[in-house]
Amino acid sequence: MTDQQRPPIAPPPPPRVPPAPPPPRSAVPRPAPSAATQPLPAQTLPMPPKANPTAPVAPPPAAKAPPSAPPPGAPTAKPRTLAPNPNLSPGHPTLSKLIREAFDKGFSDIHVGVNEVPRMRNRGEIELTEYPLTDEPTFMSWLREVLSDEEIRRFQDNLEFDGAAQYDFARVRINIFDTLTGPAMVMRLIPVTILTMEQLRLPPVLREICHYHKGLILVTGPTGSGKSTTMAAMIDYINKEMPKHIITIEDPVEFVHKSRKSLIKQREVGMHTRKFDNALKAALREDPDLILVGEMRDKETVNTALKAAQTGHLVMGTLHTNSAVKTIERILNLYNADEQNAMRVAIAESLVAIVAQGLCRTTDGKRAAFHDILINTEAIKDYIRKGNYDEIVELMSQNEFDGMITMNKSLFNLYQEGRITEETALEMSPTQNEMAMMLRGRI
Repeated sequence: MTDQQRPPIAPPPPPRVPPAPPPPRSAVPRPAPSAATQPLPAQTLPMPPKANPTAPVAPPPAAKAPPSAPPPGAPTAKPRTLAPNPNLSPGHPTLSKLIREAFDKGFSDIHVGVNEVPRMRNRGEIELTEYPLTDEPTFMSWLREVLSDEEIRRFQDNLEFDGAAQYDFARVRINIFDTLTGPAMVMRLIPVTILTMEQLRLPPVLREICHYHKGLILVTGPTGSGKSTTMAAMIDYINKEMPKHIITIEDPVEFVHKSRKSLIKQREVGMHTRKFDNALKAALREDPDLILVGEMRDKETVNTALKAAQTGHLVMGTLHTNSAVKTIERILNLYNADEQNAMRVAIAESLVAIVAQGLCRTTDGKRAAFHDILINTEAIKDYIRKGNYDEIVELMSQNEFDGMITMNKSLFNLYQEGRITEETALEMSPTQNEMAMMLRGRI
């Protein structure tokens, strides 16, 4: 029989070894008790349950986290620290309290600065507050309420900063700058609720202007004259009534619009784009119906806005001028003498309307807007091409049925309604001699 045919031989059983006696109880190794689980006294120590070798072993209970720690796996939110209040000197409020106080009183601007008493603008006039002089630690704590560390470093590098902050009750436009006495900050309060054109008592012709499909609409006036409020009301009207694609380019974004019948995309210079001109050129490839340019600051931006208006888009923009005719002159002065004839033709063909605006205090302590409105009729186009600006002013005063009006006529209407005094009408008039004659019934 070969080895392959032999059955396997079972190994011999191991020799029997007598079982070892169990070790004494004290010799069984045990883990060292932690400080949190010290053994109870012997007479109260409960007996451990007998282990079941077939039962699954349960994982040890997780250690209980302290009450302030978030549960494992939960997103760790980083609440924004509103103010390092220990840096506030005695008697100084937080910045949010200052802003809330100004909002509750209906004030438009807040002025704060190192070594200055905080002040607020009440319907055009600056008023002192009862707070003490602002020191540098307090001012820096205010900055940290609304700026990140990176934004504070940017201000310290550039000595200037533009931005905005959002509160539940208002949006705040911020400008920070350095001065002889130390850094200072001006905050413009922008209401969250956008007023309608009816609530603002704007001329009805502005609603008609909103229905144009192409061309250039300019809203002009000095700083603080309500240009942004008027434009926001016009955009809000379009948003509610027309299915359009609206792109706004602002520095910074002031009124925040929510898409309704229209689709609205808002961009902020410095955050969503580098320059007005860059964003305006890009907007031409973004299928817009209406482009809002927060400010037409330079020749390049004006060129692109005119190009957009000539290629079938409606463009709205602002300039810092006091009247409709001066707006045309301001645009032309951006160009050389040999370029101005061509620009006059471009403006005459592209312009829809110019709305120059100002604000004046009313008899009830509020403020009202007065306007200088130019509608680009065929006669106006001809005068613009020829540069006959005096004839334009004369035509504006004679063609109120087209929606045009001069500032003097607008102020005179407010005076006749009893909303402003004779002194206010004269003070705000661009041509006071003519205004005086109107008030005396000679015109």
